[in-house]
Amino acid sequence: MKVAVVHARGGSKRIPKKNIKLFFGKPLVFYPLQAALKSEIFDRLVVSTDSEEIAEIAKACGAEVPYLRPNELADDFTPTQDVLKFDIEQLLKDGEVTYACCIYATAVFLKSDYIKKGYETISKNPIRTAFSVTTFPSPIWRALKINVKNQLQLIWPEHRLTRSQDLTEAYHDAGQFYWVNTRRFLEKPVLYSDDAMPVILPRYLVQDIDTPEDWKRAEFMFEALKKEKIL
Repeated sequence: MKVAVVHARGGSKRIPKKNIKLFFGKPLVFYPLQAALKSEIFDRLVVSTDSEEIAEIAKACGAEVPYLRPNELADDFTPTQDVLKFDIEQLLKDGEVTYACCIYATAVFLKSDYIKKGYETISKNPIRTAFSVTTFPSPIWRALKINVKNQLQLIWPEHRLTRSQDLTEAYHDAGQFYWVNTRRFLEKPVLYSDDAMPVILPRYLVQDIDTPEDWKRAEFMFEALKKEKIL
């Protein structure tokens, strides 16, 4: 059985009630739920939350909420991998779960095609995890820091004159989804596993939504992508 688990806790502080705040007329969590449904590959679509209010909205969007997450797994410091381990253990009570896809409620640019690519990757390779990544817009090897004298310094000065095309491409977590092989994951519950494989997203489909500034940027991106018929 393949299960999608959308993480949507209720305690957001920088953007109150972020996961159900209206984004172009719909609760934020609506968008990743619709992408998961559109993929048509999941046997169950579950929302993992500690909030009764989020649970009711999630159900109205077509998801199951078979349990509420305990408070100790709903604070600002609990790693995603710990919550996902709890989710899988709860879902295993109802039957076998072969693969699980953890999806963030803030993934408003998530597309079903990439969910399916993630499933192809995890199901065709003997790995623990596969997750969404994207490239940094500039070479990280030319990154700068500000020292105690308020002066700029290269972090890697040895690359001062290295051509950008000769620098290794670097990626970061796109913050959209993590596929796991549940058996392997429960043996060692880490998402950044030593055998993790990438699902590469274009940068124009990636935006974290943690602050009001992030929210505003996401609105601009959403409007542009809708206009171009990309979403």
